[in-house]
Amino acid sequence: MASRTATRSSGYRCSECGWTTLKWVGRCGECQAWGSVSEIGAVASRTTAATRVARPAIRIGQVDVQRAAARSTGVGEFDRVLGGGLVPGAVVLVAGEPGIGKSTLLLDVAARAARGGQDVLYVTGEESAAQVRMRAERIEAMATSLFLAAETDLATVLGQIETLLPDLVIVDSVQTIASAEIEGSAGNVAQVREVAATLIQAAKGRGTAILLVGHVTKDGSIAGPRVLEHLVDVVIAFEGDRHSRLRLVRAVKNRYGPTDEVGCFDLSDVGIVGLADPSGLFLSNRDVAVPGTCITVTLEGRRPLVAEVQSLVVDSSLPSPRRTTNGLDSSRVAMITAVLERRAKQPIGRSDTYVATVGGVRVTEPAADLAVAFAIASSVIDRPMPPQSVAFGEVGLAGEIRPVTGIPRRLAEAARLGFRTAFVPVGVIGSGPMPEGMRIVELTDVGRAVSAALMPPSPF
Repeated sequence: MASRTATRSSGYRCSECGWTTLKWVGRCGECQAWGSVSEIGAVASRTTAATRVARPAIRIGQVDVQRAAARSTGVGEFDRVLGGGLVPGAVVLVAGEPGIGKSTLLLDVAARAARGGQDVLYVTGEESAAQVRMRAERIEAMATSLFLAAETDLATVLGQIETLLPDLVIVDSVQTIASAEIEGSAGNVAQVREVAATLIQAAKGRGTAILLVGHVTKDGSIAGPRVLEHLVDVVIAFEGDRHSRLRLVRAVKNRYGPTDEVGCFDLSDVGIVGLADPSGLFLSNRDVAVPGTCITVTLEGRRPLVAEVQSLVVDSSLPSPRRTTNGLDSSRVAMITAVLERRAKQPIGRSDTYVATVGGVRVTEPAADLAVAFAIASSVIDRPMPPQSVAFGEVGLAGEIRPVTGIPRRLAEAARLGFRTAFVPVGVIGSGPMPEGMRIVELTDVGRAVSAALMPPSPF
């Protein structure tokens, strides 16, 4: 049957993300950008005729699952986030802020994969080949089967892939590659969409895994069209404070594995190293207990991490006392401060309050509320927490301490690191096996919690 073609009214497209609509709007319905929607001319509506099938459909039970078996990259923390390794033909988008260590990590992945017997092609569009080699020598990422190409033309990149037939391709970055078939400079919406779609087609057709480095915008979202995240198989966010050595890698989208795993890395002058046990980075090193500190156990995905919360409460000479936080949600800390003052009768209102985490870790889950409350109250009372103790639980506005998820994993991690007392919400005892040698103290509200943990026992 011949195809029919009809023309309807002109359409409009967002220059930021590529979203299209038939009517003009002031704000994009996809990326919420203002003033980015402009007319694109006539939109053709087509009906495509059927064609001869080259590869007929097969029964699902006849599909060879070995073709989707993951291969290790040689970096354990990266494999953890990917779900075991890279699947042949998979396309992974790694996004993060400038200077956070994306290129360093992927160069290390490329070298380890090459030493493991794979042919790896590293395409750099941002740096020269000499600059990449200097970094490779610095982080000891030199390998015989690692090939380097400094290219920004999409056709040339495809030619390099056709010539080498590599097992793994790394493109740094997708915003620097441009196609001569598309108008505009590299990095615009149309170019990024075309480059990504072409590389994805090459990956699926040859069974080659491709890692794409992506830039992020000022608000932290991935630059380019939103469809880029839908096209790729895995989207990985590379996070961390540039003033800290800790880097976290988490999967935002993963077609081959879980999205609740987190990889931890230590970025130093000599490269980036995976941290199988990063809890020591988030604890201060001291021999004497100090008021204003409390240890908690957070869950990053399914991974328990021990973190330390520190607080300093001092008299203020200002009409409006300071409330400063670092590594914690400021609004949540303000709420806990108000609950302590009202429900636990702690005099905080006229004092400057400083609350921070150790090691640059960011703690956002409500399970850290009780540790924040203990740290602030400990600073006010000027008494340290009991030695080798941890605390976790959500604090409500009425002062109640609510249960949190993953308590067995939190307790097991605390016991493994040598903690002997745990302050937890009511209902933990009897809910499952408890770690041997650990004292569990169940708490119902903030007032009783402060008395149980920080007040000296009565002599009578």
